[in-house]
Amino acid sequence: MSRILLKNTKVVNENSIFETDVLLDGDFIARIDTDITDDIAKVIDLNGDYLLPGVIDDQVHFREPGLTHKGTIATESRAALAGGITTFMEQPNTNPQTTTIEKLEEKFAIAAKDVYANYSFLFGGTNDNLEELKKLDKNACSGVKLFLGSSTGNMLVDDEAVLENIFRNTEMVISTHCEDEGTIRANMAKYQKMYGDDIPIALHPIIRSEEACYLSSSKAIALAKKTGARLHVFHLSTGIETDLFTNTIPLEEKKITAEVCIHHLWFSDEDYAEKGTLIKWNPAVKTATDREKLWEALLDDRIDIIATDHAPHTIEEKDNPYTKAPSGGPLVQHALLAMLQKEKEGKISLEKLVEKMCHNPAKLFDIDKRGFIREGYYADLVQVNRDSQKEVTKSNIFYKCGWSPFEGVTFGSKVVRTFINGHLGYENGIFSEEKNAKRLTFNR
Repeated sequence: MSRILLKNTKVVNENSIFETDVLLDGDFIARIDTDITDDIAKVIDLNGDYLLPGVIDDQVHFREPGLTHKGTIATESRAALAGGITTFMEQPNTNPQTTTIEKLEEKFAIAAKDVYANYSFLFGGTNDNLEELKKLDKNACSGVKLFLGSSTGNMLVDDEAVLENIFRNTEMVISTHCEDEGTIRANMAKYQKMYGDDIPIALHPIIRSEEACYLSSSKAIALAKKTGARLHVFHLSTGIETDLFTNTIPLEEKKITAEVCIHHLWFSDEDYAEKGTLIKWNPAVKTATDREKLWEALLDDRIDIIATDHAPHTIEEKDNPYTKAPSGGPLVQHALLAMLQKEKEGKISLEKLVEKMCHNPAKLFDIDKRGFIREGYYADLVQVNRDSQKEVTKSNIFYKCGWSPFEGVTFGSKVVRTFINGHLGYENGIFSEEKNAKRLTFNR
């Protein structure tokens, strides 16, 4: 069992920042105290840098199996580790889709040998797999994913009776992609008639509109209230949707929760002119007003989690005309840096950032002993230097797809080291060859 003593650091945890030492023993945090001495431990001086809990990303698409030309569990979890993300929950729209217990376990088997970060997967609900879903143990994986609007790898659930049955027949968190399919198809038909396949990218948030998002989110919430299901709405993108959620009760008591993603907090429709399809996501990046209202809801706790929806495609795929260019982009390596940049700009505090990216995902998904810097918890930790300028360029990108929507951006912070289960997994651009990631366990 290895012991590591972290000296001279400022811990950000549970709404406070304090100077301390942290002793790691094997997989766990053994002691948090000032001026710890240990004759056996390897001592690492953090030189006054901040120490954060490892980020937990509840929504990524790592593309394995079947879409591995875009990314793999190995390549994308490695990039995540470089970005301070120590835990991820991967989505079911791979090929084959993760819609049977057998396919779910096949993914776990791939991760067990290849992965760099702690992991779990979401089980995909469809129009015809309710009986399989009923067999799924509530602690087997992170939750259930439903696409209420079609996206990459169409898993659209559009049978109302099936949808209600799913909501009534699982104790797990049901995470939803909410966009109204009928609205989107009508908008798409209108603009295809005008432009053919070469629809201007600026029309993306008009096609996948505010109305499409609100109709679907409000319907999912109404169904959750009717059935008592535990609902988590992924990637809010509009201001109007934020009024569907509450901040009047603690997260632990909420039955209906929400997430916002990095790109909806960073970009707006003004960026389509420069970035084009590189910022084509579903749901679409919308107006600067929407972005501001998302920030307001995040900071007042109507929105509970910041995630990435990391979804890589090759640059050749993204360079297609509008109707053929897939939606999604790579984000795990730069998500924490982007939010640290927003902290520098005065948009969010370090304490609130850690709450939304580390504490709350652990609470919301009932993850065992992660998401906090506490004695007895797994030692998933990120050392961040807050005075380091580095531009994002192709030469320092770890994604398999080789590009980032943040290329050309200079961040004012740096991930120096990432510890995963007490093991130094990443340090200044270098990865440990000894992987120490674990399958997540849950307390449900």
